[in-house]
Amino acid sequence: MDFTLPETALAVQEGVRAIGAKYDHAYWSRLEEEHRFPWEAWGDLAQGGWLGLTVPEEYGGGGQGLLELAVACETLAASGGTAGIFLYILTPGFGATTIARHGTAEQRRRLLPGLAAGETQFCMALTEPDAGSDALRIRTHAVRDGSDFLIGGQKIWISGLENADWMIAITRTVPAAEATPRTSGFTLFLVDVKEAVAAGTLRYTPIPKLGGNVVTSSQVFFDDVRVPAENVLGEVDGGFSVLWDVLNPERVLAAAGGVGTADAALDLAVRYAKERKVFGRPIGANQAIQFPLAQIKAKTELGRLMTYKAAWLFDRGLPCHAETNIAKLTGAQVGWEAANQAFQTFGGMAYSKEYPVERLFRDARIAKNIPVAEELVLAHIGTQVLGLPRSY
Repeated sequence: MDFTLPETALAVQEGVRAIGAKYDHAYWSRLEEEHRFPWEAWGDLAQGGWLGLTVPEEYGGGGQGLLELAVACETLAASGGTAGIFLYILTPGFGATTIARHGTAEQRRRLLPGLAAGETQFCMALTEPDAGSDALRIRTHAVRDGSDFLIGGQKIWISGLENADWMIAITRTVPAAEATPRTSGFTLFLVDVKEAVAAGTLRYTPIPKLGGNVVTSSQVFFDDVRVPAENVLGEVDGGFSVLWDVLNPERVLAAAGGVGTADAALDLAVRYAKERKVFGRPIGANQAIQFPLAQIKAKTELGRLMTYKAAWLFDRGLPCHAETNIAKLTGAQVGWEAANQAFQTFGGMAYSKEYPVERLFRDARIAKNIPVAEELVLAHIGTQVLGLPRSY
C-alpha cells in the first residue's frame, strides 16, 4: 500500500499552485463582488494544460485520471479560489471526463480538443424544482421527432450555463411512473447551448445567491429544444449508468474542493492566530484557539485521504459509490468547519470584507447541501453500507 502521490499528481499540484499564487484572495474576493467569471485564472490554467488533464493525449490533453483532476481542484481551492471549485466540476468534470469515457468517436473528435485547450465549456442539467434530490422522478422529457429529439421541461440550480458551449441534459425518455426498473428510461443528451438559446428554445434566469458568484446558477426552461440523435450520450433509455460516471467525479471534485477550502481557511486562521496579540501573547497560544484548529487539521488530512482513495478507485474502474459519498461528506464537513473556525479565530473582524474569511464562510456552507445533501449521503451509508432498513 503506497500513499505517495504519483509524479503526475505532484506535477499537477506544483503547476496549479504556481498559478494560484498569481490569483490571491483579493482577486477572488474582487470577482465575487463583481459577479465575474475568473477569465484570467481560467486562461492560465488552460495554457498550462491543467484543465484538460482527463482528455486523452491524442486529443491534446494530459491523458491523466480523476486523481490528478482532484489534486488540481484541491490546490486551486487551497490558494483561495474556493468558488473556483466549480471551474473543475463543470468543464473538466462534467465535460472532459464524461466525453472521454462515454462519448462516441465522433463526439470525442468534435469536443475533446476544445475541452483540452480550455476553449469549450460545459454545464450539466439534472436538478428540477419538483425533483431536487429525488433524481429518479425528474420530469424533463425527450420525445423523438424524426431523426431528432425534442426536449421539454425545466431545471433549477444549473451552474455555468452563461458561459457554457455544451450542456449534458438528463431527461426521461420513459416517464418515471412507467419505468421498470426505476433507473431505466433515462437518456442523456449533448445540447448545443448557444444554438438552442439563439433558437429561443432554451431560456434561463439567473438566481441571486449567497456566495459562489464567480459562476452563475440559473433556472432553465426547455421549450422543445431540438437535439439530433447523434448527440445522445450513451444509449437511449440506458443513460443511468452514464449518469453515475457523471455524479461520482462530481462528488470527488466537490470533496477535493472541500479539503482545499479547509487548507485555505486554516492557513488564514493560523497566520492570524500567530500575529494577533491579546493580553500580551499571540491568541494562538491559547488552547481554546489552538485545539479546534488542530482538530480541523486532523480532519482535513482524513478527508484528503478519502478523496484520493475514491478518485483512485474510479480511475481503475472499481466500485466507488460508497467511497465517493464518504469523501464528499467528509470534505464538505471539514471545509465548513474550517471556515467557521477561521471566522471564530478572527473574531469580529471576520465580519469585515477587509478579510477573505467572510467569503470562505459563504462559499463553504453550500457544500453540505450540494451536489448531494448530507442527509442523503448518510442514508446511503446507513442502508447500502451498513445494511440498515430503509425509512422510505
